[in-house]
Amino acid sequence: MSDPRRPLERLRKTFNRHDLDGLAETFSPGAVLVAPDGVGQDRDEIASYYGAFLEAFPDSRCTPQSVTISGDTLVAEYTLSGTHKGAYLIPGGGVAEATGRPFLVRACSVSTVENDLIVSHRIFYDQLELGAQLGASLQFEEQERWV
Repeated sequence: MSDPRRPLERLRKTFNRHDLDGLAETFSPGAVLVAPDGVGQDRDEIASYYGAFLEAFPDSRCTPQSVTISGDTLVAEYTLSGTHKGAYLIPGGGVAEATGRPFLVRACSVSTVENDLIVSHRIFYDQLELGAQLGASLQFEEQERWV
């Protein structure tokens, strides 16, 4: 059995190099990425998701804090940091234009690995925290509540 940390480490390194081709290759062809601000359902969509993030934050970096492994599933805690230098989609459908502001947010991911590739990658971070650091005015529409 291969070490399930390897694909996650490759993902971090390619993200920090802003190498979208290498990043896409850390995922299986039919991999799924689910994040607060988007979903990708294959390598191309996943690379597009990360590409949009890197356009908004071209100097962004991922710094690992901890990794917990259970079988083929990994839970990683990390920080993302960078500078807001491009348009970024914010909750509610708005766009935060470049502010030049730095950001630092805590995040975590849950990844499932098969055959040394990531098949499922779920990212969690506080969009409000990121928006506040960017100085974005966040507005949410009232959503129908379950009764």
